[in-house]
Amino acid sequence: MKAVFKIIFLSVMAISAFAQDEELPQPQDQKVRDKIEAARIAYITDQLQLTPGEAEKFWPIYREFAEKRRGIRQQMREARTANPAQTDQEAVDQQFKMKQQELDLEKDYSGRLLKVISAQKLRSLPQAERKFRQMILDQIQRRQMQQERLRDRNQQQLQKRNN
Repeated sequence: MKAVFKIIFLSVMAISAFAQDEELPQPQDQKVRDKIEAARIAYITDQLQLTPGEAEKFWPIYREFAEKRRGIRQQMREARTANPAQTDQEAVDQQFKMKQQELDLEKDYSGRLLKVISAQKLRSLPQAERKFRQMILDQIQRRQMQQERLRDRNQQQLQKRNN
């Protein structure tokens, strides 16, 4: 499982490097997202130590939950900027309402997931998500630093040629 994860992860990183260099159009961006999603699935499956049977039942439920959670979070972002005439108290109340929706969603899907995986694995899920997100952010930051160094080196070589 770890070997599969490493292969998927390395291919995601290679593709994201090309995507950053060439500013690829949307369909290829979707390919990058798909590869990152595949790496996330492999990573979380490995971190939670899901059996093949558990993984088969877990991922459809989790994908549905993640999509609904993404929708609520998008609404929260939009609500922050959507209505400038809204009073501060109304904005606070709206934020609490949306956070409650997210909590209710989490409770509902936790119940569904507990029918598929153990409580211990469910408790480990948020940490695995955070670790994966941090790993991706670290990779992006490293990639950007490498690109900046390469750009600087190319500029220095260009300046040498021009002088």
